Parts: sequence; C-alpha cells; structure tokens
Amino acid sequence: MPANYVLLEKITVGAAGAASVTFTGIPQTGYTDLKMVASMRCTTTFGNNFYDTYITVNAANLSWKDLLGQGSGTPSSRNDSTNFVTLGVTSSGATASTFGSVELYFPNYNSTTTYKSVSMDSVSESNATQAAAQLSAGLYSSNTAISSITITPYNSPTGLLAQYSTFYLYGVAALGTTPAIVPYATGGDTIMTDGTYWYHTFVSSGTFTPQKAITCDYLVVAGGGGGGGDVGGGGGAGGLRSTVTATGGGGSLESALSLTTTGYTVTIGAGGAGGVQLYGNNGSNSVFSTITSTGGGSGGRAGTAGGVGGSGGAGSGRGNITGFVGLGGAGTSNQGFAGGTGAGDSSVAGQSGGGGGGAGSAGTNGALGTGGNGGAGVATSISGSSVTYASGGAGPVYTPPTNGSPGGAGGGIVGGAGTANTGGGGGGAIGGATTGGAGGSGIVIVRYAV
Repeated sequence: MPANYVLLEKITVGAAGAASVTFTGIPQTGYTDLKMVASMRCTTTFGNNFYDTYITVNAANLSWKDLLGQGSGTPSSRNDSTNFVTLGVTSSGATASTFGSVELYFPNYNSTTTYKSVSMDSVSESNATQAAAQLSAGLYSSNTAISSITITPYNSPTGLLAQYSTFYLYGVAALGTTPAIVPYATGGDTIMTDGTYWYHTFVSSGTFTPQKAITCDYLVVAGGGGGGGDVGGGGGAGGLRSTVTATGGGGSLESALSLTTTGYTVTIGAGGAGGVQLYGNNGSNSVFSTITSTGGGSGGRAGTAGGVGGSGGAGSGRGNITGFVGLGGAGTSNQGFAGGTGAGDSSVAGQSGGGGGGAGSAGTNGALGTGGNGGAGVATSISGSSVTYASGGAGPVYTPPTNGSPGGAGGGIVGGAGTANTGGGGGGAIGGATTGGAGGSGIVIVRYAV
C-alpha cells in the first residue's frame, strides 16, 4: 500500500465461522477516505459457486447500481435500493480452499455535510465453469460520518463467513500529510484502534513485531481443561495473566512489558479434550514474550482428583462408597483458583462432580444430589470493553441428571465445551459413554498507546 494508506483494523474469521464482521471505532480525524480489502468465502452454497453478502454502514443500507458478469453470460445491470450487495464471494460449492476478492472505497467518509459514495469491484474464485465479477457504485444517503461498516452473508446465520476469511480496513490520508494514527507493530488476527490505544488480538498463534520500542499491556489466557467422564468433574479454566483491570488467582496486576524491535512469539493454548469414563485432559499453555499462562487442569473421573493447572480441575464423585470424594486440583498462584471436590454415596442418585476452578474464584464442591458450580472468570477491559474470560466448567449429578452452573462466560455446562478463545473449562460428563466437554482455547491481547 502507498505510504498514506494506514491499516486501521484487520479481522480474520476463526474456525467457528462468523455470522457477520463489523469494523467499529473508525477514526474521524487524520484521514479523508477509507479502503476495505477482503478475501471471503462462505460456508454454504446458494445456487451457484458465488454468494451474496450485504454491506451496511452505520447499521444503515446503501442504495446501489452494478454491472455483473456471471460465467460466459452477458453482463447485466441491476439496481437495488435495499441492500448494497457483492456477489464476489466464493461459496462452499466452489473449488476447495478458494476465496473471492473484494475491494471497496469510501471517499470523504467523515464528511458531515454531504452524502457518501462508495465504489466496489469483486470477483469470486473457482475452477468450475461459473463464477462472478462485479463492479458497483453505491450511495449512503446521510450527512452522518461513517463510523462502522458491517459485512453480512446472505441468509445469515445459516450462511456464515468461512474460516480464514480476512478483512482489512485502511485509512487514507491526504497526499503530502502524515497519517494521524499509525500502528507501531504487526501481528494478530485482529488489529484495531479506538484513537487512544492500538489492540492486537491473537486467537491463533503468530508473531508480534514492534516497529519501534514500545511499552504494552497484555492479557494472556491459556486453554481450559477438559471435563472428566463417569460422573466427572468440570475442567479448570486456563490460567489468566493481565495488566489491565484484574488478573487471575486474586493476585496483583501484572507489570507492562517494554519491547524492542524484534519478533515476539505468541502461542495460543488449545483447550483440553474431555474424557469418556476417564480423566479429561489439561489445557495447553499460552505464551506472549516472557509471559506464560498455564493450561487449565483436567476434570477427574469417578473418585479421582482433578488435575493441577492454571486453574485447578475439579474432583468427581463415586457411588457405592459412602462419603468418598475426589479432591479438587490446585490452581497456579496468580493465575487461577482450585477446583471443587466431588461427592459419593451408595445411592446412584448421590453421585456428583465438583466444579472446575476459575480465574476469579474456586469451583464449588459437589454435594449429594447437587453438582458443583464452576469458578467465576475474570472481567478485563483490555480490549476496550469489559469481557469475562477463564470460567470453570460445571460438575454433574448422575441421577436425575442436572447441571451445575458453568461459573460465568466461557465455562462449559455439564458435558458442554468451554467457549473458544476464553480459556473456559469444559463441563464434566454424567456417566456411561458420554464425553466431558472440551476446554475452550486461549487468547492473547496486546495493547499500547497510539
């Protein structure tokens, strides 16, 4: 890109797909125009090897006209006053691993005295006989400056933006001027600014490379532990270390890092698999520079202790031995709390699993007839808004099957997975062939001042 093009935000869609993608917090000073570049694929087929996506600004529609070519047919002209549509998106019916390309340009996007125009060109990609190429011109009929842009697939959420779809938003400064806000580092699945900070969010492993010496805040959350099987305990949340709002295990806030112009490895820990009549598996560590958060402990199976981790895995109950319990696993200092114990009884109905430890509190003990609640997570505002991470997984009761509370955002209900990129623990399984929930994967967020 030319020197006067500055990357404002980058978004990469993860494994779960996305019902939409939105650029928010677009700076209103320092730039005259916006340019969006995208590589897109959708998860479903809609009649052809290409797919519609709708583009709105400030949650409002654009009127538009276009010239569209499909396969070997004659290009057609079309007018739609409801939604600004691009057909240059490859669908799941096209050749595997191909992505369509789209570019949009918004001149004078921050004007408060005129309507805003947009131009677009797009082309789908496929080795099949039919694809689409499109040129469009649109109009946002408002004097309001553009502060958000949303891309939504047709028929969302049935049709999703596929994994690895990537979106870049550039601010364009006037020629001969110095852009007002420039990122000082590369790396991350999402890069954005709110005018005060730059945020680099990693949901997959990569490298963070400053372009000059910087001091940065961070959040490092490890993968959550998997829930145990056979009246298993809930998995412990991944360890959480943060320099903003609060950190895990009730410890003091971490210290900001001073970084130089070198590449720093970022590793995103995977969630541990759940067990089938066995222990769950510990989550994997997440790493940023010298900061390592420990993977969440595994939920135990009947009558066994939970694993030790960033936040402890929970023990589980066992029948036929009155009062027998599995102990909760310990947490890691300044990262997370221990898991709860399970409860046993000679009656099948009495078996229960303890809750997995969370970054914010310990998992609760199971009792006869009551599954343990997962420990609470920790809320941090490092991303610009408060988000809760690293909650423990819930413990079950065998008969009648009931759930413990997952402990907050990210922790799994009984048998349920912890939410991806939260480090939540997986829920314990009730028994038989049921499988404990997998732990949620971790996340790393790096923040520094503009």
